[in-house]
Amino acid sequence: MPRQADPQSVLDPASLAAELAAAPPSCGPVRLVAVDGHAGSGKTTFAAVLAEQLDGAPVLHLDDFATHGSFFGWTGRLTEQVLLPLAGGRPARYVPYDWTRGAFPPDADTAAVVPAAPVVLIEGVGAGRRALRPHLARVLWMDVAPAEAWGRGRRRDGTRLSGFWDAWTCAETTHFAEDPSYSYANYLVRRGAQGYEVRRGPRRHG
Repeated sequence: MPRQADPQSVLDPASLAAELAAAPPSCGPVRLVAVDGHAGSGKTTFAAVLAEQLDGAPVLHLDDFATHGSFFGWTGRLTEQVLLPLAGGRPARYVPYDWTRGAFPPDADTAAVVPAAPVVLIEGVGAGRRALRPHLARVLWMDVAPAEAWGRGRRRDGTRLSGFWDAWTCAETTHFAEDPSYSYANYLVRRGAQGYEVRRGPRRHG
C-alpha cells in the first residue's frame, strides 16, 4: 500500500545530509540517525550513500549485533557498547557477530570502533525501535513493501539461505507488529530510476 507523505517536500541525499547535520545532537555530542526498513529494502546501500554525503560519517550495522539465536535481542549490548560511550563523547567499541561461524569472535583485535562523530548512522531492521528512539536525532524508513524487500533479499542470497529467510521474515513480522518504526519516521526513502527520493515522513521534527 502506498505510504502517505508530504508531496510538497522532496529531497535528494545531499539535501537530506544537510538537514541531518543541522539537527540537534541526540546522544551526547552525536546526532544518531537510524536507517530502518524491511530486510532487503536497501538500508546498507543507502546508508553508504548518505555517509558519503556526510563527509564519511561512521555507519554502524545492526547485523553486527544480531545473532542466529536472537535476531532482535541486541538492545542491551548496543546500549552498553555503543549508546553509553557515545553519550559520554567517547568512541564506541564492539566485536561484530560472525554469521559464518555463528558466534562472536573471542579476539578483541577484531573489535570495531565508532568515533563520537557529529553524525553516526545506525542501519538495520529495528534501528528505529522503541528502545533506541530516545537516543535518535532522526529516523529514516526505506519505503519498500515487505514482499518486495524480502523478494530482493531472497534473490540476492540464493536458495541455500531460504530456510534462514523463512525464519527471518517470521521474526521481522512479529517485531514490527510489536514495535513499529514506520510511524516514527522523519523521512521516507525510495530509490527510483533517477536515484534516491526522500520525502517527509509521518513524524515531524521536534
